[in-house]
Amino acid sequence: MSDDLTAIDILMLPDATMIERSRVLNTQMRQSVPDGFRLDAHHRPHITLLQRYVRTSELTRVFAAVAETISSADPDALQLRGVRVAHMQVTSQAGVGLAALVVEPSQAVLDLQRSLIAAVAPFAEQGGTAAAYVTTAQAPEINADTVEYVERYVPDHSGDNFVAHVTVGLAQLDFLADLESRTFDAFTFHPAGFAVFQLGNNGTAQRELKTWDFSPKGKTPRGRQS
Repeated sequence: MSDDLTAIDILMLPDATMIERSRVLNTQMRQSVPDGFRLDAHHRPHITLLQRYVRTSELTRVFAAVAETISSADPDALQLRGVRVAHMQVTSQAGVGLAALVVEPSQAVLDLQRSLIAAVAPFAEQGGTAAAYVTTAQAPEINADTVEYVERYVPDHSGDNFVAHVTVGLAQLDFLADLESRTFDAFTFHPAGFAVFQLGNNGTAQRELKTWDFSPKGKTPRGRQS
C-alpha cells in the first residue's frame, strides 16, 4: 500500500499584505546569502495547515473533501497575525539559518485545521515512503526526517502543537540575530486561496495539484487543477 500513497500539503495562500512582507524579507536575506532561494512560482509564500499520506487513487475525493471544508469557513473569521521573525539553523550549511514569519492564527483557522484533519482522515494511510514524494534534479532523494515528519504531522505538528509560519528565506545567523532583535511591526492578513501540493524533500510544496481561490461565504471555492 505504501507505494500507492501521495504525500500532500494542504496549505493556505495568503493575501497581498503577507506576500509583500514576505518578499521584502526575502530580498533582504538574499543580500546575506545570494544563492538562497527567491520567492517565486517554485517557492510561493504559504501557510501549511495539514500534511498527510493519502491514497493516490482517491486524490479526487480528497480534493472534494477539502473544497467542501473550506467552503464552509467564514472568510472574515479566518484572520492571521504576523508577529515575529524566527529561524532554525540549517545543518547542511554552516552559519546559515532558514527564516520564517511566525503567525498567530485565529480560532477559526485552528477550527479549520481540525475540520480538514477529519475530512481527509478517510483517505489517509500510515506507512508512507520516499515514493510518495516529488524528486527533482536538485533534490533527487527524500530524507528520512521528511518521511517521518509527515507520518507524525498529526498529532506532533497540529492542534496544540501547530506553529503557523511562512518561510521567507536563508540568511547568515548573525544577520538573523540582528533582524530578530529589532522591533517587529505586527500585521494582520487573511487567506486569498487554498491549495493541495505534493511534497518534495524537506517538506517543500513541490507540485501543485489543486488550487482554490477563496470566495465569499456561501459560494463554492473556485478550483483549478494542475
